[in-house]
Amino acid sequence: MGSRTSKNVRANPIVFVNVQGAIATGSSMSKYNFLQGAYCPLIVPFGDGKIDFETYGKLIERQILEGSHGLLVNATSGEPTTLTVEERCQLVEFAIKASNGRRPVCAGTASESFEATASLIDRFDKAGADSILVVTPFYVSPPQRGVVSYFGKLAARTRKPFLVYHIPGRAGFALTVDTLEAIKDQVPHFAGLKNTDTDVGFVTGALTRLGRDFRIFAGLELPTLPMLSIGGCGMMITASNVAPRLVAQLYDTFASGDIDGAIALNLKLYPLFRGVALESSPIPVKYMLKRLGVLKANEHRSPLVPASPDVEKQLDKILADIGLV
Repeated sequence: MGSRTSKNVRANPIVFVNVQGAIATGSSMSKYNFLQGAYCPLIVPFGDGKIDFETYGKLIERQILEGSHGLLVNATSGEPTTLTVEERCQLVEFAIKASNGRRPVCAGTASESFEATASLIDRFDKAGADSILVVTPFYVSPPQRGVVSYFGKLAARTRKPFLVYHIPGRAGFALTVDTLEAIKDQVPHFAGLKNTDTDVGFVTGALTRLGRDFRIFAGLELPTLPMLSIGGCGMMITASNVAPRLVAQLYDTFASGDIDGAIALNLKLYPLFRGVALESSPIPVKYMLKRLGVLKANEHRSPLVPASPDVEKQLDKILADIGLV
């Protein structure tokens, strides 16, 4: 049987130029074209409780060499709620300097506090982040109209592309399409979402209302390929820490129109996609990176702890099954 390449899937390969400018992809041109592909939500290595910036720099170089399309700092994989505001700023500033324009850097805030988030946005804007990702307020359970006001005020502090981290399972709050539209009405540079909601109707509704230039990144591994198939622009998934080349290839293959090839890669990655969720993120990922020799130690900050012996055995098998060891 021939390849199931859909004529409706348009090839959209990433062409890397200085990310401060527009990036041409095929015949399309958009100021948001750099917001696509596989962005790695970087883990944060620790040594004796402190951030190991030397190793962090090596992780960034590995992502660039292996083909990841962008870098995401202070997402869930980076244990950001265990970091101080200053540490989060230092990580973003370090990533921007280390990347040196070779990959776009998306800076996450990871705070439920308006004042802390505002301070982080100001620092990220000044540092030169290419985009800013702000998580929905967690724990406080605000009404939808409160979130519209919250994001409107925060986004007014920057002209960088403004993304929202939609993570209902951890935040205890789910956005509606109406709320997205209301935010967009206030914030012209509201560029998209990192979305961990598996509801395809939510994604389709958002793209219908806000247009195809609205960028929706899959934030979970297993729904990644389905999300790409309904209009998602890429993925921000922790599996990129372990297998950056394969995850980037999954996006590139799909974007080229090779649907059979993308399905094959998705099936190859399936054990890893399940494995990263065996315990709280990034516990499995840090163990696998230690096992691969990328990390010296799989150290976490409390209350996170290293993987259990049983999980370690399962992860060892996964690494072998997908050919990484």
